[in-house]
Amino acid sequence: MQKKEYRFDYEVYDQIDELEPQDRELLNEARAVTAKAYAPYSRFLVGAVAKLKNGATVSGTNQENASYPVGICAERALLSSASMLHTNVPINSMAIAYHNLDGSSGTPVSPCGMCRQALREYEDRTDQKIRLILSGMEGKVFVIPVSSQLLPLSFGGENLK
Repeated sequence: MQKKEYRFDYEVYDQIDELEPQDRELLNEARAVTAKAYAPYSRFLVGAVAKLKNGATVSGTNQENASYPVGICAERALLSSASMLHTNVPINSMAIAYHNLDGSSGTPVSPCGMCRQALREYEDRTDQKIRLILSGMEGKVFVIPVSSQLLPLSFGGENLK
């Protein structure tokens, strides 16, 4: 028997003002785009904004539906738009923010499992790691250097060969 450990390092900032200007701008855009989310059931508005390698910016928001499986998360809405509008262009960084209309929005939130899988696949298809900037509307900010680190022992295309 072997015992193995999985861990990764990430940065924690007390507030947005501590970020580099380009990260601060991206996170401010993600916070602003939460206003475009459609979340009448959860009242949990999520916005994501990515800076692509070609300099373009793409955004996405969560879009709920009364039939819950029909909805889509902000991250996957963004990835879908990016892959259609800028086919095979890598994403350098993605900022994800949320606004909880019924509670606090001061703790960073992390992508759900389905979005983690989609981020991993996007990294694979563009051969570039995606850096994540995670926050609420205020408070701490987490910077994750590689999004796929959030999905250890993940499943990918190589498993289908």
